[in-house]
Amino acid sequence: MKIAFVEIQNFRKLKACRIGIADEQTVFVGANNSGKTSAMDALILFLKKSRRKALSTTDFTLSNWTLINRLGERWIDETEDATAELAAEEWHALMPSVDVWLRAREEDLHHVKDLLPTLDWTLDDLLGVRLIFAPKDMEQLYRDFRSAHNAARTAEAASIRQDRDPHLWPTSLREYLDRQLHTQLEVQSFLLDPDKRQEPNENVPRPQKLPKGSKPIRRDPFTGLVKIDVITAQRGFSDAKTDAPSPGGFTSLSNQLRSYFTKHLDPSTAPDASDIEALDAIEAARSVFNDKLRTSFKPALGELEKLNYPGFSDPRITIASKIEPKESLDHETAVQFTVPGSDSLSLPEKYNGLGYQNLISIVFNLIRFRDEWMREGKAAKNEELLDLPIAPLHVVLVEEPEAHLHAQVQQAFINKAYKVLRNHDSLQDSTFSTQLVVSTHSSHIAHEMDFSCLRYFRREEGSGNGDIPTATVVDLSEAFGDQDKTTRFATRYLQTTHCDLFFADAAILVEGSAERILLPHFIRKHLSKLDTNYVSLMEIGGAHAHRLRSLLELLGLLSLVITDLDSIHESSTQKVRPERKKGYRTGNTTLKTWVPREEALDRLLDLDANLKVTSDGLIRASYQCPVQVEYKQGADTAEAIPYTFEDALVLQNLDLIRSCKKPKGLLKKLKAALACESLEDAMLKMFESLDQAKKADLALELLFLNAPDQVKPPLYIEEGLQWLEDRLEQRKLATIDSEASETAHA
Repeated sequence: MKIAFVEIQNFRKLKACRIGIADEQTVFVGANNSGKTSAMDALILFLKKSRRKALSTTDFTLSNWTLINRLGERWIDETEDATAELAAEEWHALMPSVDVWLRAREEDLHHVKDLLPTLDWTLDDLLGVRLIFAPKDMEQLYRDFRSAHNAARTAEAASIRQDRDPHLWPTSLREYLDRQLHTQLEVQSFLLDPDKRQEPNENVPRPQKLPKGSKPIRRDPFTGLVKIDVITAQRGFSDAKTDAPSPGGFTSLSNQLRSYFTKHLDPSTAPDASDIEALDAIEAARSVFNDKLRTSFKPALGELEKLNYPGFSDPRITIASKIEPKESLDHETAVQFTVPGSDSLSLPEKYNGLGYQNLISIVFNLIRFRDEWMREGKAAKNEELLDLPIAPLHVVLVEEPEAHLHAQVQQAFINKAYKVLRNHDSLQDSTFSTQLVVSTHSSHIAHEMDFSCLRYFRREEGSGNGDIPTATVVDLSEAFGDQDKTTRFATRYLQTTHCDLFFADAAILVEGSAERILLPHFIRKHLSKLDTNYVSLMEIGGAHAHRLRSLLELLGLLSLVITDLDSIHESSTQKVRPERKKGYRTGNTTLKTWVPREEALDRLLDLDANLKVTSDGLIRASYQCPVQVEYKQGADTAEAIPYTFEDALVLQNLDLIRSCKKPKGLLKKLKAALACESLEDAMLKMFESLDQAKKADLALELLFLNAPDQVKPPLYIEEGLQWLEDRLEQRKLATIDSEASETAHA
């Protein structure tokens, strides 16, 4: 049995999203504030029964509070003897919920018999359960809220007559639930109908409505069916100078070892024949130690007798020790690390590196979770578990395991974690299933995973009418499922380079290495706001940028494509220097087929900036455009049309290039071209110099001979970067405005 997918509704910014769960490992990726943590928290809070009390009013999707408060206002407006509007389906549409869809096998039927929706259910169908945080008793909530609200308004009216104007609790249903949430609401379970299950529409799921009058399941549907274990983020291991516990509960490996010892190894718990020798040794040690205690304390106790204690009827003092095996691990140096090269030198665990502490802690927890699930050692004799079968499914949720780990260790961890969870004799070729779900900000972890395991959290902008930004989830197993030539290229490219594209606020695709080298300097010097965003810079080449089109559109990632005109002859593919009214074309596939979808050079040169952006406003092309150049000091400006990045850079930095001393390679040739008498001759000579040139050398030479902030970006790049900065700022302001508006209404 495995979880096929979950659908999360009305939980923080996850208004409605479907997350496919891979058979073995699933990794949540996405930019900051994209919803990864919200998804993990939703799974933890709903699936882990002991964590449900942590649900709060701030976990509701913010925009829903306006509608919930309107329900409260309708209740308040009812007359005293009127019947309240208590439609449960109206509430359910606004409440946080998680739908879990399971795929069961024939051998699982006895486990899932209580989840079968009808007698017609077959193994080809999924089993669905909705966990929803909803009112326990709608009528009770109605009466209690009206009573509290009316009492507050009555008290306020009396205060106003005394020249006071208080605002007493509760003024709204939201304010009432802030205090009474868990008194009035609880997580309830409902069976779902597989026949009513619908596929998502543009990544947005369409969850089924519960039939009117649906009654919740009385018992927890996943008890004995799914074992849920969690490793939270921000483990915050203790500093070597402090004994303060970490916020994540991972104070030390000693604590974890002690817990493991108690559950699986302690010989005093349900002892068997193999424990007799250890218990005999403990008892012998205790007897010897007691004799020593009595001898050592005899002088001190003798002094008490001189004070007439104990008297005739007073109890006598007896010293006896108690040796508990688990207490032998209850000290800060219970775990030590031996110094390499010496068997006698060791240090307490808190002096080991944080990265190793984190790695050891996570892996040991995975071992502990596995052995608890398989009832290893003493856990098999736990009376609370004796009557319960081993759950057929083990789900482990790990938040941000990359803390303190360098890149190679992050990759090693994600490659080994699932194997650790399955490294047990009872799990080899068995019907027991394990699913590991990891959320991460690490491109190194994403890089190690097959894309079929990645779930990308895509940020969606608000509609502008009060809706807050939300998130949808892109299943990259579907995005890369067809494996056509374009798909294979995108997959190979990302696996060959890096996966930080999945964590970026925006992407910049550049033609070659010269742009890649200089672009970060341009951004730092000229676009300070853009420099504060997380932008993925990708060197893709003009012939291949369009091959990432489907991926960028799927991710909904704001992208700037910096490419070249690549002007060619009217009737052939011969490269030519760009000139007007010659009938020249562009050979650049990106410009011809993606954005702006123009081939004629004359149209490209005069194209309005708005037409260089895709219809959805997410992707813009920047290519060489005509510039006005004052070739000689004091002379009139003249139009020049650069062919590629290098000559465009020269035209924007004439004085700087001319002042370079002892240039080499391409820079030397371009400087020589500027010695020509006319701009026309200089442009022609630069065009000829660019053929077969090592273009990256130009960028390196400029950085060697000049400070980076002295180099100005070409006009077309400056315009593109400014567009990207403006769009990111618009998104940021839109998010702030919509959230402020929703907070005010709520």
